Amino acid sequence: MTKSSLSPIIAGAMNWGVWDKNLKTKEMENLIHICFENKITTFDHADIYGSYTTEAQFGKALSNSKIKREQIQLISKCGIQMLAEKRNNTIKHYDYSKDYILWSVENSLKNLKTDYLDILLLHRPSPLMQADEIAEAVEKLKSEGKIIDFGVSNFTSSQTELIRQKTPISFNQIQFSATDYQPMLDGSLDYMQLHQIRPLSWNPLGSVFRQENMQTFRLRKLLATLVSKYEIGADTILLAWILKHPAHIVPIAGTVNVARIQSLMKATELQLSQEDWFAIWTESMGNEVP
Repeated sequence: MTKSSLSPIIAGAMNWGVWDKNLKTKEMENLIHICFENKITTFDHADIYGSYTTEAQFGKALSNSKIKREQIQLISKCGIQMLAEKRNNTIKHYDYSKDYILWSVENSLKNLKTDYLDILLLHRPSPLMQADEIAEAVEKLKSEGKIIDFGVSNFTSSQTELIRQKTPISFNQIQFSATDYQPMLDGSLDYMQLHQIRPLSWNPLGSVFRQENMQTFRLRKLLATLVSKYEIGADTILLAWILKHPAHIVPIAGTVNVARIQSLMKATELQLSQEDWFAIWTESMGNEVP
């Protein structure tokens, strides 16, 4: 089974809109070009980003960019029903009915100004999801050429298997980083390798630069040494740490900083030594491996 060909690092668009950076159309267009020029051709979306507004903003910017659709890859997610102006929801919940999945994809296609998604992901698992109904929606979307590939996001191995029994799953977008390494230990990444499911990792820098605690203190101290050794930025080293894992994880970078975007792909060239890889994990755990 062929999977969508993604760039080695993905641009995450969650913070491009009103949730954070509030970029104007022209700014988004420029950012798309900067990503594209730096060989980052895959863009990660979800219908809910910007309270259901970011996809439409991005679609307008992409249309203005004049970049050919076949030169980029678009990921989107569906299933979360939020409290938002654009929805009549009374409580945040999940919806994976066939009709809702089909409607949601059509909506994303309209907003992104495209005929197809390279990848559709179910955003978060729902206790009420019916595998048969999901499979019917996915197969219909694939047969109509509206999605190329299908996957899940934040699903456990057993939840993934439940859906995989009814329709092929090619991707699972999970939280994974040097500070959030649990998927290496709970069987998640083993399961994905076993079934040729490609992991995508959100928040790939973890909490290293966001939190002040003993774990991040230890990591930052070690990273200062590794920055001198490899003559490259700490964020690049943390991405290289993820890329070294044999599950072929694809990090999703949410930065809109031009200099950082220009340096992201250096992580694909950095060969962390095995001992340095284990040093990062050791400092994150706070103890040596067994």
